[in-house]
Amino acid sequence: MGVGDIVLFNENELQRYLDKWQKILRLKDWDIKLELVTKEWRKTGDIKIDQPDKKAILLINNYNPKQTNAEAVVIHELLHIKLFGMDQMIEELLHCVYGNDENDPKFNFAWSQFMELLELTTEDLAKGYVELGADDKSMSFGRIQKEADDEWGK
Repeated sequence: MGVGDIVLFNENELQRYLDKWQKILRLKDWDIKLELVTKEWRKTGDIKIDQPDKKAILLINNYNPKQTNAEAVVIHELLHIKLFGMDQMIEELLHCVYGNDENDPKFNFAWSQFMELLELTTEDLAKGYVELGADDKSMSFGRIQKEADDEWGK
């Protein structure tokens, strides 16, 4: 059960979105399992990827999601599969150039810039796909709406 007035996602609807977008994004050769997270979690969605075996687990927060458009979350996470090879190549390049010391300011700078750019690109692509073919084209303001609500005490 979710907390407060947060809208929880319907598992059957999520599975329908997964099936729909797996086909559209040409991921039908992947085995993708949907799992609902039913406890406190800082994310709305995530995806765990095993590229050599073409398997993934799509995790969706069904306790305290930060987003309200379930279809957009599914699209966003599936796009991470499409970008995974590039993601891994750039991560490896960063380690080759800056080493493995995560406390190194140069490494931290490069890592944070890359991760932010990866997320921004994934989100921009997801927004485009939502506009083109999602059932629910509504924009989820999630985190920023909470900040606005907190600002004026809603």
